[in-house]
Amino acid sequence: MMRVEQTDLAGVILLEPKRFGDTRGFFAETYNFRAYRDLGIECEFVQDNHSLSDKVGTVRGLHFQKPPAAQAKLVRCGRGSIFDVAVDIRVGSPTYGKWVGFELSADNGLQLFIPAGFAHGFMTLRPGSEIVYKCSDYYAPETEGSVRWNDPDLSIEWPKAEEPVLSEKDAVALPLSKLQSPFHWKDSQ
Repeated sequence: MMRVEQTDLAGVILLEPKRFGDTRGFFAETYNFRAYRDLGIECEFVQDNHSLSDKVGTVRGLHFQKPPAAQAKLVRCGRGSIFDVAVDIRVGSPTYGKWVGFELSADNGLQLFIPAGFAHGFMTLRPGSEIVYKCSDYYAPETEGSVRWNDPDLSIEWPKAEEPVLSEKDAVALPLSKLQSPFHWKDSQ
């Protein structure tokens, strides 16, 4: 059986798949359509992504894709450790602009399900961290959007990093106050 925790953001779910370990290591079923559907995660995932970040303090995000290519994500860490964040960007939501964050690591095996309508990002906590995630729609660069990772209005409590490592795109992302979000809470109900 899998441990499931509803977060403070409706629809964002923390999951801990059961691991079976012995002297060789462990086995875990990291995704099963029927099991996840029974938990209310009814996405049809169509793309898997795998990202490596060599340096501690690498920040990727906060990213999203706009409709018609909006993506839900099922995120886990395959090696190392990350601090993974989801931010509600659904206009009219009672939790608009609120965030949740969790440490996902190869050791703890936790996963985070993030529905469409949320921005997603992470910071690496160990060198050579790998993130593996499923997406409910294909990558469509023309629909990409982002929110500034360190927007003071969000007040995300990122782990301390000597000097965050950012892409040029993430370094110039707009704050939430300037985002014209294509997501509306009433549409997600």
